[in-house]
Amino acid sequence: MEKRIVVITGANSGIGKAAAVKFASEGCQVIMACRNIDAGEIAMEKIRKASGSPYVKLMKLDVSSFESIAHFQAEFVRHYERLDVLIHNAAYFNHGAKVYQLSPDGIETTFATNTFGPLYLTRLLLPSLAKSEDPRILNACTTNIKHFYDPKRRIDFDDLRGEFRGRRRYNVYRKYGDSKMALLMLTFKMAEMYRDPGIKVNAVMIPAIRQERSSLKKFRGIWRFIAAVRNPFTPPPERIASTYFHICTSGEFGTITGKLINHFNRVVLPSRLGARPDPITNVKELFGSDYYPGYADRADVREKVWEIGGSLTPDPEAPPEALTSDR
Repeated sequence: MEKRIVVITGANSGIGKAAAVKFASEGCQVIMACRNIDAGEIAMEKIRKASGSPYVKLMKLDVSSFESIAHFQAEFVRHYERLDVLIHNAAYFNHGAKVYQLSPDGIETTFATNTFGPLYLTRLLLPSLAKSEDPRILNACTTNIKHFYDPKRRIDFDDLRGEFRGRRRYNVYRKYGDSKMALLMLTFKMAEMYRDPGIKVNAVMIPAIRQERSSLKKFRGIWRFIAAVRNPFTPPPERIASTYFHICTSGEFGTITGKLINHFNRVVLPSRLGARPDPITNVKELFGSDYYPGYADRADVREKVWEIGGSLTPDPEAPPEALTSDR
């Protein structure tokens, strides 16, 4: 592990921070890609102390901003000749938000951060990943995608740039689920596209996890009460961090690509809901972590996500200074 170079976005708190400790403890060189540098500095010192490793570096990255992503990549290649592991851990989920927000590039903030930012960062870092002997990409997905078991649920593609801003009720919970389902579909597509360079692309389905007190304060209304009651019974971030590490370093997943994996290190299977006569099994599928909704396997929607991602993200060859945008 000593020579493995690992980039973890959103590594200053929660699972990202725990993952940084885990990878650093195992001898990896860890790059914390964080939007908040002040919080990142504090977290970096704690990670170095907890892991006993000095090989933890902080770099600024706002995943919702294409300009920031381009600057991050330019800085990364100046210091590192390759990249072994890229973990898209950072996510935007503003609990209780009722106002539609746009990213610096005019894209709905949840999608900019959770879907198209990771896609653009991946494209920029492909040359660095291609230089690794065992390149792996991991996308942080969520059990929230189970809402797509609803046969009427669809990703809202028609409101990614605020087309209905102020005219359609904004639901941050729906946007979060839509953006994570789109990220899962991109996982499947990227695994197909990057198979020849030998880059493995997988996603991890994260359940509700134990929240820090500061995170619980971000919840609003009834959601804060629900989160507080559930908190003691959910796995800690360190449990999911170990899953990150296993997927990104173990021989078990050395040749596996294009899969969704749960926190028990099991490959999640496509839904067979309704195909079995046993109602108990169907209930386990709905509420368990071994199956994902069939919507994720719709080839037409997957291609649409890929095409929209290509149209909304900049040309990977464009220099950072060409991407300056006004907030």
